Amino acid sequence: MSQPTAEEHAALGEEPTELKRVMGPKLLLLFIVGDILGTGIYALTGKVAAQVGGAAWAPFIVAFAIALITAFSYLELVTKYPRAAGAALYTHKAFGVHILTFMVCYTVMCSGITSASTASRAFASNLAVGFGLDAENSTLVITVALVFMGVVAAVNLRGVGESVKANIFLTLVELSGLLLVILIGFYAAFAGEVDFSRTIVFEDPNDKGAFFAVTAATALAFFAMVGFEDSVNMAEETHDPVKNFPKMMITGIGITGVIYVLVSLFAVAIVPVGVLADSETPLVTVVETAAPGIPAGDILPFISMFAVANSALINMLMASRLLYGMAKQNVLPGVLGRVGARRQTPWVAILVTTAISFGLIYFVSRDPDNDVVAALGDTTALLLLGVFAIVNVCVLVLRRDPIDRRHFVAPTVLPVIGAIACAFFVGPWTGRDPLTYTIAGWLLGIGLVLWLLTWITNRLVGQRTAITDIEALNEPEGGVN
Repeated sequence: MSQPTAEEHAALGEEPTELKRVMGPKLLLLFIVGDILGTGIYALTGKVAAQVGGAAWAPFIVAFAIALITAFSYLELVTKYPRAAGAALYTHKAFGVHILTFMVCYTVMCSGITSASTASRAFASNLAVGFGLDAENSTLVITVALVFMGVVAAVNLRGVGESVKANIFLTLVELSGLLLVILIGFYAAFAGEVDFSRTIVFEDPNDKGAFFAVTAATALAFFAMVGFEDSVNMAEETHDPVKNFPKMMITGIGITGVIYVLVSLFAVAIVPVGVLADSETPLVTVVETAAPGIPAGDILPFISMFAVANSALINMLMASRLLYGMAKQNVLPGVLGRVGARRQTPWVAILVTTAISFGLIYFVSRDPDNDVVAALGDTTALLLLGVFAIVNVCVLVLRRDPIDRRHFVAPTVLPVIGAIACAFFVGPWTGRDPLTYTIAGWLLGIGLVLWLLTWITNRLVGQRTAITDIEALNEPEGGVN
């Protein structure tokens, strides 16, 4: 069978690339679903319920709608520019402002660190429950979370070759835990042990009013929907991305949205909201309440650990590589671009991102009144919502850059709605904990200081501070593995 010609590849939106195109529609769908599933729904269901009571499903639906609208913007851009640099590439092409491109890329990196830090806390809580330890012992949980992040760093330093097969396996494990909760929910429903009347009871413990209570809960629930944007980095490894990305991304978001709504419905129908909100492992609490005689409650903590461990590893890999890529582009100190001679891993970037995650976990955990998982998860959502607002604007700006081949085109109204909605959910009127803005502010402030120091250093040696190869931000050179 003859291989497609260069013209036929171009017609399919398959631009020349050094990467091997191995992902068909099914593998792409599994990748997207697996990237969205993870820490958010496993750790934050109870925290969302604490904001709105039994109507915990409503924020997940709103978050699903915003994610879907933004996905349309990503689909137009990834099929128009099927390269691997994601939001940084789109911002660079749309505006060409170096500091803006840098901050978008740096913000994505920070979201990876906060997401991994959220996962580490969830991992520690599930480990304590799984082994019958005291999950209320904050010192124990913090210690386990820090040790876990150390193990993630060690794996990262050794070098991790991500493969599609591994992603399929991890996705199936993550999915099995959520399907277990749903199946037990149906079992409890048929046994008459659920109270669906609780799912239509709106409770506003902070007296914000229905609109702002749902807004605050949606801002938190959005953390469970992020991940779909990472799939655009697989554009160069996907067959016929123009055809496959729209169908698979929309399908993937739809599947996860349905799963999340079912899980949240059963959770509040089975467990009183107060109990659910106080649990660091809400889905384990749901299973143990609905089916105390079934050993599923003994299994789910370990499934949850596996799911959040996967999230942490992927996010820390992404964060360290982005930091490395920015250093290689001379927009961050060059020391961050050092690579180990033996393992060929960006060891300085890995150590720095790990140190930041340690600092985050300790800083947020030192106050016993802080909800650590909610604060870190909300920070991830805040950072990414800011990036999504910019990406939605990029779609409209880049309409002035027509290309001579077919690509997906989003209805113009969607990026407009997406930009407004994402920008709205970034604002303080959402009722976020001020700690979220403190964390985000410190992270972005560190980035600006690092960039400024690099700019001054480059000026002293007569070197320009600019991103010259946008692809290098997500495709590090030098054989880093």
